[in-house]
Amino acid sequence: MRYPFLAGAAVVVMTAALAACGSSADGNGSKAAGAHSPAASGPAVTGPSAAGPSAESPAEPGSGADTGAGTGPTSEGPKVPADRITPATGSFTEEQKGYLVNRVPQGMDPAAVLQNGQETCDRIGYLVKADREIAVGAIVTGEIPEAKPAIAHLCTQHRELVKEAARGYPDGTHSGKTLRPGRYHSVSPTGSCSWQIAGVGGKGLGSGTSGSGKRVEITLPKTARTFTSTGCYAWLPEGETG
Repeated sequence: MRYPFLAGAAVVVMTAALAACGSSADGNGSKAAGAHSPAASGPAVTGPSAAGPSAESPAEPGSGADTGAGTGPTSEGPKVPADRITPATGSFTEEQKGYLVNRVPQGMDPAAVLQNGQETCDRIGYLVKADREIAVGAIVTGEIPEAKPAIAHLCTQHRELVKEAARGYPDGTHSGKTLRPGRYHSVSPTGSCSWQIAGVGGKGLGSGTSGSGKRVEITLPKTARTFTSTGCYAWLPEGETG
């Protein structure tokens, strides 16, 4: 069972830790469906956002937000060819090179891009220490930009978070092949969480709201065709889903 003040406490701890440490180089009813968690983008982790991103057609099964897509300078414009990515001094490790491929804009110091990746790993690390489920939820919703590539290359010890996030749902409408039957619970729920589960022809199979701030559990039946969540932030599976 999770309470909003826990997420808030986690935010305070992580913000203080970031200020002290800076960036590191290492890097269906009341039980029917809902949740809302803290935003985790930017140089420091912030509090819960009012609504998570909408995801009608998740790129990855169960993952409504593609956190591999960049939001900063590495997402647009021509990139430096892989064989020309070199630091001003020293050298990059194979892992660092792997992260930098197709991520360094022309005219930008690759070390600066690498620094962003390392800071992303730092944020993920602080979230994991404070509340692991919130860390997974942040990846599900895309609250931490560049989380997937950073974890894939720079902080591989967190790869399990990405696997778990791929089975979760952010706020939005999910349908078709992205729906996997099973039990799910909300992550860091707030008082503005609501959900609806519909079957063939829009037939209602379950709906509800959560204003208690307590963890909510739902079941997505095999007959479900759409699942809509608003103000619940993220949902994670209870064990393996069928």
